[in-house]
Amino acid sequence: MSIAVFSRRAVLALAAAVSFGLASPALAQVTEITVDFATYNPVGLVLKKNGWLEESLKEDGISVRWVQSQGSNKALEFLNAGSIDFGSTAGAAALVGKINGNPIKSVYVYSRPEWTALVAPKDSPITKVEDLKGKRVAVTRGTDPHIFLIRALAEYGLTDKDVQFVLLQHADGKAALLRGDVDAWAGLDPLMAAAQLEAGANLFYRKPEANSWGILNVREAFAKENPQLVTKVIAAYEKARQYSIENPEALVEALVEVAKLPKEVIALQIERTDISNSVIGDAQKETILQAGLALQNAGVVDSGVDVKAVVDDLIDPSYQPATN
Repeated sequence: MSIAVFSRRAVLALAAAVSFGLASPALAQVTEITVDFATYNPVGLVLKKNGWLEESLKEDGISVRWVQSQGSNKALEFLNAGSIDFGSTAGAAALVGKINGNPIKSVYVYSRPEWTALVAPKDSPITKVEDLKGKRVAVTRGTDPHIFLIRALAEYGLTDKDVQFVLLQHADGKAALLRGDVDAWAGLDPLMAAAQLEAGANLFYRKPEANSWGILNVREAFAKENPQLVTKVIAAYEKARQYSIENPEALVEALVEVAKLPKEVIALQIERTDISNSVIGDAQKETILQAGLALQNAGVVDSGVDVKAVVDDLIDPSYQPATN
């Protein structure tokens, strides 16, 4: 046996040992991981409710702490501050965070939703994007609804200077719309579905393909130090996703419990949420790239940024379980 062959086999053996938990020095240093949950990530709610992540990490002596994210912007803030290890965001929001220096990797897809649209109150004269000129629009900066709004304005020859952005978290944006404090709102489900069903709000501009994927992100340093843990978290997520497909009622119930909204509202959200795919890769890259280029053309992202390079650095499929 040559030295070169031996070295290659030794490396492969070590890799296999790590893969099966026989050599995992990083795991021994971690006693708790912090994961977010959010009403825009229903698969994560099923995972939290059933305790499958806790169960999978119990043998390693690792506990799980759950922190609620009210929007992609909050999840990104938590990730950047190191207060969570895994955070749920829209893919385009993760890209903007990465461009702004947030050290994250996107490692899993939890949904392909139509979770945002532009919303006007019932009987509003606003029926198209052009009608927003000079109007007050509620929006949560750094989220998919914010990016969706910017892209919609650009598509119809407007910019953020043509409207007055009222910066509010999603729930406050919905409340402001229904009170009449703003003329329109860049909505987010399930709050958007509630506004539709409970107050007759009109989704006057919809474009499903401009909604970016629901992405699970991990802090880059955490992933580098604990690759096995990232794989275990994704495997637990995958169990929750498969269970949700087989038990759609359980998915609705988990959302009702956390969102505190009527079942018919949650059912509408789920109706426009596709959870059939979890593999992160080229499809997500393309959608997120197009969002980034649109934002660059609109002047939101600096012209000197190599958007494609950032997308390539953001999306990391290497942690996907072999079953995918």
